[in-house]
Amino acid sequence: MKIGIVWLPNVWKSTLFNALTRNYSADAQNFPFCTIEPNVWIVNVNDERLEKIRVAVDGQKVIPANCEFIDIAWIVEWASKWEWLWNKFLANIREADAILQVVRVFENSDIIHVAGKVDPKFDIEIINAELILADIETVTKRIYSDWKKARTDKDVAFAVEVYNRVLEELNKWVLVHDMWLKDEELLALKDLHLLTNKEFVYACNVSEDMMDSSEAELQQLLWLWANKKVVPICAKLEADMIDMSIEEKNEFLSEMWLKTTWLDDLIKASYDALGLMYYFTAWVQEVRAWTIHKWDTAPKAAWVIHTDFEKWFIKADVVNWKDITEYKWWAWAREVWKVSLQGKDYIVQDGDVMLFKFNN
Repeated sequence: MKIGIVWLPNVWKSTLFNALTRNYSADAQNFPFCTIEPNVWIVNVNDERLEKIRVAVDGQKVIPANCEFIDIAWIVEWASKWEWLWNKFLANIREADAILQVVRVFENSDIIHVAGKVDPKFDIEIINAELILADIETVTKRIYSDWKKARTDKDVAFAVEVYNRVLEELNKWVLVHDMWLKDEELLALKDLHLLTNKEFVYACNVSEDMMDSSEAELQQLLWLWANKKVVPICAKLEADMIDMSIEEKNEFLSEMWLKTTWLDDLIKASYDALGLMYYFTAWVQEVRAWTIHKWDTAPKAAWVIHTDFEKWFIKADVVNWKDITEYKWWAWAREVWKVSLQGKDYIVQDGDVMLFKFNN
């Protein structure tokens, strides 16, 4: 899973990235164009269930799920005027599966906003407009290149019809992801890699006194639909915790009545936006989380371990993580009928611990 972090300068995006990666790799200075080359980091998904499962099965190590965050530099309104730089940014964004927009909500006179004011709704409109303009150019070029072929090829004719419809909506400043498109229409758009056809997650960089804001309140503040993923986060507090020990961080969080950091919520929101989840495998050698799509069947879940495992799949032993932590081992969980034997049609559930059986 690749998440591209984008937004206007001076929203503490790089500070957030530093906190996200627990590293000072991003150059967090107070001026536009500070970051040109993207910073890339693999971030583990913190899940307390992994350690509990490891203790239960006496595992040697844990391997959490992870995702790749790309700290993509962003520039000001009318970014496309700087063509050489703009094209570089677009290439980086296209590599991402989802776009994480860091939206500035906090007020701070020492950190200059490029527009001279803090207006989250206005900021979102700027970035969306730039992405839409890029998509308009992409769709227009494809229409011009395919219109002759569409005269004799029904599939191409259908695709061009979809392109024209999408272009009309883009010109009304509608994101492709927000358009009502059928599955076959989305398939026709797939090879265009449109920027606004990606999942969007919004990280509201708030002040400390706004940390208890609900998702609904932030959606209203940003003028977003209720189905948009919005996570409150305070980059300053997260950055303050970078150098804390685990004990110090846990004590700090407990004082705020929290078990996990806001960054953990942000990673989970990114997983949810992309329709992803993970299941566990547990043995003495290691306890591991494997990322899959929601509604994936057991053979598909086996495929992420090894591509041939889907073909060789026979059955899978499945136990809920709570049951294996309670009964401490597979054999003991079987004795109390907590382990079920599932076939090829089984839909993997969040919290499943699985042991696959193959025929090779």
